[in-house]
Amino acid sequence: MPILVITGTGTEVGKTVTTAAVAASAVAAGRTVAVLKAAQTGVRPDERGDADEVARLAGRVTARELARYPEPLAPGTAARRAGRAPVHPQEIAEAAAKLATEHDLVLVEGAGGLLVRFDPAGGTLADAAGLLAAPVLVVAAAGLGTLNTTELTAREVRRRGLELAGVVIGSWPTEPDLASRCNLADLPEVAGAPLLGAVPAGAGARAPESFRAAAPHWLAPRLGGTWDAEAFRVRERPGPVR
Repeated sequence: MPILVITGTGTEVGKTVTTAAVAASAVAAGRTVAVLKAAQTGVRPDERGDADEVARLAGRVTARELARYPEPLAPGTAARRAGRAPVHPQEIAEAAAKLATEHDLVLVEGAGGLLVRFDPAGGTLADAAGLLAAPVLVVAAAGLGTLNTTELTAREVRRRGLELAGVVIGSWPTEPDLASRCNLADLPEVAGAPLLGAVPAGAGARAPESFRAAAPHWLAPRLGGTWDAEAFRVRERPGPVR
């Protein structure tokens, strides 16, 4: 798995922190890692972008960003409004393939969800994943509403003939509600793919050293960690109906 495409079921689901956790786990295992942010939106030139944040948390990581647009919009819209060139799926694929010749693992982080548009032709992260023939990791929310968006994303991944590596919950609450607890069993069922981790809410606020030490405990062995999905489900299992 030299290239892994990481998408979310929407915005603000913990995609960047999950990417950092995967990167940190790989670095801890002695692998060289690059993170490619296809398009960064809503960030000024002097601000830290998502790829920079991954590098800050994960450590020895090559961070690359293909384009940056000032407004917090879908990349295609942000590029048009800024009067700047958009990013095309072919450019994403070429950049990732080049990084893969120099690193053991390349993490390609999208913007928003799988079908967010990057250019006027409607190019998406899914198109880039297809060009790379790379597996797709889906980062999902924990609570009510996540089953629908996760299943829709998983169905589109499969419709395109892509491999769905699995699902990671990007922000597991400190005090999970009933829906979140039930979703531990339901998410892998609706996705048709394994649950590969649960990153604690607020993980990105940890000091980098603490983040790196803890990251492998949030992810399953396929992602370089030690997290056990069944043990986690048993621990968080909801009580009986009253």
